[in-house]
Amino acid sequence: MALTFHGAGNPTTAHTLLTEAERHGAHVTVLAVGTWLDAHPDLARRILDGGHDLGNHTLNHRDINAMPEAEATAEITGCATRLTRLTGSIGTWFRPSRAARASPLVTRLAQDAGYPHVLSYDVDSLDFTSPGAPAVTRKILGEIRNGSVVSLHFGYADTVTALPAVLEELDRRGLRAVTTTELLS
Repeated sequence: MALTFHGAGNPTTAHTLLTEAERHGAHVTVLAVGTWLDAHPDLARRILDGGHDLGNHTLNHRDINAMPEAEATAEITGCATRLTRLTGSIGTWFRPSRAARASPLVTRLAQDAGYPHVLSYDVDSLDFTSPGAPAVTRKILGEIRNGSVVSLHFGYADTVTALPAVLEELDRRGLRAVTTTELLS
């Protein structure tokens, strides 16, 4: 199964979550927001150096499915440009912002920009609602199964507190957190 993180929020929280995943032998997928990469360029290399996937989650994290074509294209390519500048690659994955799934237009635009894969998820942790770490843990563990892709966020303390319990229970269940690339290849 894959733990995927929306790459935005406090960089200290991001470092803590990456370190905790690595401590458990887990690798994650980070879908970074371009403006977040602008503010914290060192995190792109930190993510990749930790053995994690790094992909595109738009430039400004606005509702991409509701945008006209030109604006949506700019959101996708703007983040891709930053990823290329920082890592030499646009990344393998694109995830639409503010939506669980990409519209057909956004899927086409992402593919036109070089992303063969538009990533979705089947488990939404709802960590962005700040329900408390026990609720985040229950939500993930109650819905996860072999092959799941889980949506999480770097910017929330509940996620930091929940992650160790989630990883320990995954180990107990015989599930491994791997990058999306490893899961889907």
